[in-house]
Amino acid sequence: MEAKARTAPKGVPAVVLAEFESAHDVLHAAERVRDAGYKAWDAHTPFPIHGMDRAMGLTDSKVGWIVICGALTGLTGAFVMMHWMNGVDYPIIVGDKPGGAPGTIPSMVPIMFELTVLLSAFGAVFGMLHLNRLPRHHHPVFESERFRGASDDRFFISIEASDPKFDLDKTVALLEGTHAAHVEVIEEEEP
Repeated sequence: MEAKARTAPKGVPAVVLAEFESAHDVLHAAERVRDAGYKAWDAHTPFPIHGMDRAMGLTDSKVGWIVICGALTGLTGAFVMMHWMNGVDYPIIVGDKPGGAPGTIPSMVPIMFELTVLLSAFGAVFGMLHLNRLPRHHHPVFESERFRGASDDRFFISIEASDPKFDLDKTVALLEGTHAAHVEVIEEEEP
């Protein structure tokens, strides 16, 4: 009885990865990808490139709004907590004034400041992690041998297959039309 050769299961496209020679090339390629209407894509560069945010069509970060919400929550929470504890729950009379009276706000400033800073910092860290969809321990671009140069001297644009406009042939043609040095389709195994 002969043994049949097994073939590896064919994967499904996960990412189309284009490699560029210079920062100038990847900047102009980013503009072309943005103008084509893609949403689930990213540029990978070894250093920040001036104008890349505009070329990618990125808006201002929402982290600032998350931080201000955390700051106001900390400030309000500290004031309400100290007013309740010192003026309602267990009033302490100091200098003929109850502890939660409006005249005692100067003594509340250090605690209000600390909680404002604490909740702002938590908002910044966890807001950034959430908005960046982190932690993500594996991304399909890490399967590419060429991608290892992204932290050294190479420039990349990756378009994910989850993008609503993704069509394998059209996406590859678009990236080849941007004068990429190399275009690679990275596949993942079907679940």
